Amino acid sequence: MEQEISYELLNKIDSPKDLRLLPPESLPEVCNELRQKIIDELSRNPGHLGSNLGVIELTVALHYTFNTPYDRIVWDVGHQAYGHKILTGRRDLFYTNRKLNGLCPFPSPAESEYDTFTCGHASNSISAALGMAVAAARKGEKDRKVVAVIGDGSMSGGLAFEGLNNVSSTPNNLLIILNDNNMAIDRSVGGMKQYLLNLQTSEQYNKLRYKLSQKFHQWGILNEERRKSLIRFGNSLKSMLMQQQNIFEGLNIRYFGPVNGHDVLSLIKVLKDIKDMKGPKLLHIHTIKGKGFAPAEKAATIWHAPGIFNKETGERIINDTTNMPPLFQDVFGNTLLELAKQNDKIIGVTPAMPTGCSMNILMKEFPDRTFDVGIAEGHAITFSGGMAKEGLVPFCNIYSSFMQRAYDNIIHDIAIQKLNVIMCLDRAGLVGEDGPTHHGVFDLAYLRPIPNLTISSPYDEHELRKLMYTAQLPDQGPFVIRYPRGRGVLIDWKCPLEAVPIGKGRKLKDGDVLAIITLGPIGNAASKAIERAEKDTGMRFVHYDLRFLKPLDEEMLHEIGKRYPKIITVEDGVLKGGMGSAILEFMSDNGYTPQIKRLGIPDKFIQHGPVKDLYSICGIDTETIYQTIIQLTKSEGKI
Repeated sequence: MEQEISYELLNKIDSPKDLRLLPPESLPEVCNELRQKIIDELSRNPGHLGSNLGVIELTVALHYTFNTPYDRIVWDVGHQAYGHKILTGRRDLFYTNRKLNGLCPFPSPAESEYDTFTCGHASNSISAALGMAVAAARKGEKDRKVVAVIGDGSMSGGLAFEGLNNVSSTPNNLLIILNDNNMAIDRSVGGMKQYLLNLQTSEQYNKLRYKLSQKFHQWGILNEERRKSLIRFGNSLKSMLMQQQNIFEGLNIRYFGPVNGHDVLSLIKVLKDIKDMKGPKLLHIHTIKGKGFAPAEKAATIWHAPGIFNKETGERIINDTTNMPPLFQDVFGNTLLELAKQNDKIIGVTPAMPTGCSMNILMKEFPDRTFDVGIAEGHAITFSGGMAKEGLVPFCNIYSSFMQRAYDNIIHDIAIQKLNVIMCLDRAGLVGEDGPTHHGVFDLAYLRPIPNLTISSPYDEHELRKLMYTAQLPDQGPFVIRYPRGRGVLIDWKCPLEAVPIGKGRKLKDGDVLAIITLGPIGNAASKAIERAEKDTGMRFVHYDLRFLKPLDEEMLHEIGKRYPKIITVEDGVLKGGMGSAILEFMSDNGYTPQIKRLGIPDKFIQHGPVKDLYSICGIDTETIYQTIIQLTKSEGKI
């Protein structure tokens, strides 16, 4: 029987106030217990492991040094905030993390006053924290400290640089902590990564500078008007003496570090030394993703979110998938490699997700034709557009919810010029335990109004392969293919690569009572519902796979409008402006007046939990589709 772990110190911490009552010498043990708590819980209830283990000491140091929740800690990429949750009153509920009706997967102000800002996506902490710092100053809260914790690859995001630029020119006392672990989900890439690895600052220099600044204030030399000029002079002098430039201090942001992010007592000392300094500051810490759990330290990408595992042996518990359909992402990855072997113009682009979207398959075979651009979705799209303009055929794979960050780039840099960029939206629809920040339910609605786009969604793995083949053919223009997280339905998923006609749907089965129109893999749930309804009623229901949201198959829709007085539409996307709305618009514009029942995601943010449960909550599961068919048939007097 597994021995129960004792958390003697951790079990006494119900809030950061309790943590701050402990003597400093006990904090390393608090860190040890907190680390073991996360390992223990995540071994049974899957979540983000590596990133959280890497910030244990930082989390303890922050809550020990700062007066939270009055002082604001703004986390970036919230998958590093489990320790924060445990220390802020949610220790005994942590076993519910990511479960239906349990703790949120990422910090959420609706859940706790300690969660100062939503942070499911990356790179927003600096901007949000600056806003809070400015607000504190305007309200006269001179003693309120604001800290932004950014890292895990987030510094490559454009919003982070926009925030830094504004920090440098706006009066504030913001503290930015750069958690530099050389990783995002996969290993960090780009010039900023290499720059941070090489950046050094003398501890003696910072001590001397701090003492001099205090003296200058006492002597009346250093006032706010002269501060920036003196900072620039000091930065120039240091750059000359050390033969090194510092990008942060070039922006008038005081730089400290890099320091060891796993020495909790040293972190506390540094934080206490700098927290009351005037003006913006950046503390650069080095951490190890997966710290304290050897398998995670050795394979950070795998252990980012490893699933269930044996905490004693480090063995991941992986189900046998031999006779199961493949993941959609793996069909994408293998098909992309197959296409790339046939077409040397094909290029792969992904923003920090080569493993998550299976573009690592192409990357392994053709490293010179695959680009991981870091957490920078807008750049990924425009970069792809530049290549397409010169005749290459980029497959740009971005998770649906992250594509929201590149909306302007799609319009301005791709659609207007009709560039042949294939935008593959992985994790489309409800994604499960990652919750509302990650559900890819808005793409159909936000992409549909954009001219020149082709928008498609495959019913199954064969359709995905055919759509990918079609998209890379010459002169197709901007082409969107959306597909969900998880497995498909076909064990024998390989099929010949052949083109499908753009804007043409399919009649999956004929019928004569009412019409069911679906788009994408959700059609499989509808097929099961139709089969059951036909068995129970003895009637036949027609099922159409729309396949393309744009352009619509108008010939097929005219046929439906003329033949069927009742229509059910089913989509794994929001009802407002989605596929069902497109059907309604078509019928109205063409004078058809069928009764249309739309099934899809309601007008609210959907919580986290297993996909099957969320489908039921949203009314797009097989049971709800079945009941809808029965109800409409009854109202028609057919049964």
